[in-house]
Amino acid sequence: MTKPILIAGGGLASLLFARALHRAKIPFLVFERDASIVFRAQGYRLRLSSLGLDAIESVLGPEGFQKFYAKCGKTGGAGFVAVDPFTGETGETLGGGPPAVSNQPLLSRDGKVVGISRGDMRSLFLEGLEDRVRWSHQVAGYELTGDGVRVVFEDGTKSEEGSMLVGGEGVKSKVSKQLSGGRIKVYDIGVRFIHGQAPTTAFKGLGEGVFAITDEKSHPGGKVFVITNVRPEEMNDPNVQFGWTLGGSPGVIKAPNDDYTIIGKPAAEIAKSLTAGWHERLKPLFDEMVESEAAFWKITCSSPDGVPEWPNEPRVTVLGDAVHGMTPAGGNGANTALRDSALLGRLIVEAGGYKEGITEAYEKEMRVYASEAVRKSYEIAQKTFGSNKIDSSTPTL
Repeated sequence: MTKPILIAGGGLASLLFARALHRAKIPFLVFERDASIVFRAQGYRLRLSSLGLDAIESVLGPEGFQKFYAKCGKTGGAGFVAVDPFTGETGETLGGGPPAVSNQPLLSRDGKVVGISRGDMRSLFLEGLEDRVRWSHQVAGYELTGDGVRVVFEDGTKSEEGSMLVGGEGVKSKVSKQLSGGRIKVYDIGVRFIHGQAPTTAFKGLGEGVFAITDEKSHPGGKVFVITNVRPEEMNDPNVQFGWTLGGSPGVIKAPNDDYTIIGKPAAEIAKSLTAGWHERLKPLFDEMVESEAAFWKITCSSPDGVPEWPNEPRVTVLGDAVHGMTPAGGNGANTALRDSALLGRLIVEAGGYKEGITEAYEKEMRVYASEAVRKSYEIAQKTFGSNKIDSSTPTL
């Protein structure tokens, strides 16, 4: 009997990788710490780059991709539209990040900005794989066997033996820490975000587009910025909520008791207070927000020096945030993680399952594009968000 490929974590990268195995009828098991897919808030909306979309399409195939693409929102406009927070006036169209840090347009396919919420994306990737996911399994590490590997859980129990293990459990990955001997590090760069949602009626004053609002006047020594995407096809549906992300440079947004796991009213009240002096065109985004959906978000990043080297282990590797955490600046993080899933999935499918040499080939190729993506993400975050520099004194997760 063929041993399954073990996957730690049930996030986007892990589930897209699992779909590649599923289509090729290669057995696998996913171990996820949450009790179910709806256990916690799914976070902000993702902008999918052409590289991210290509990766998804290569895994899902033509029919599966069309179903996925139909669920995505498509917004016109080639860049962020700047809005003055105090006058409400619409300014220039910026490039790939506010303010015009990049001249790259946001367009990714069909002349549109393509996006989808993390929750919707995760549900689509999970469809049909439910019986292969083991919920409420907190991964603590792994142990190699004579000709396989087992996952070790926080309660001391172990998984069945697998042919290989792929760690995809995010920036606090235990698999990543063990595999790299601590070489993979993620740094807290001081920027804090609040994610919020409001009914479509709150966005009527903005109209269609991807908007960037930057306030450098209200907070001496710091700034507040908001990014939101208003999609025309859902604009008139009062049952739909659009999201926004409010960010603050280091020291501007402070969660109660420094607890960034808090959700709901405390986060909502801080978002409202930080935008209290803004124009009436923008106020509904915060005044009408669904307070229970508000959530804090710590911005972290891997070293801009690139994905480090570690002694290759043929049966264990890592993907996504577990190996290259990024800031949301430039939209690089999720799209790079999806590239990992497609690449590793393709190598395993072409080999018909686990073969020695796969993890080495994957890591060699991944390090090149992921290191460049991390560097770009870090540089844009410094210019756009005013993030702290990463050096020997920067705290790690």
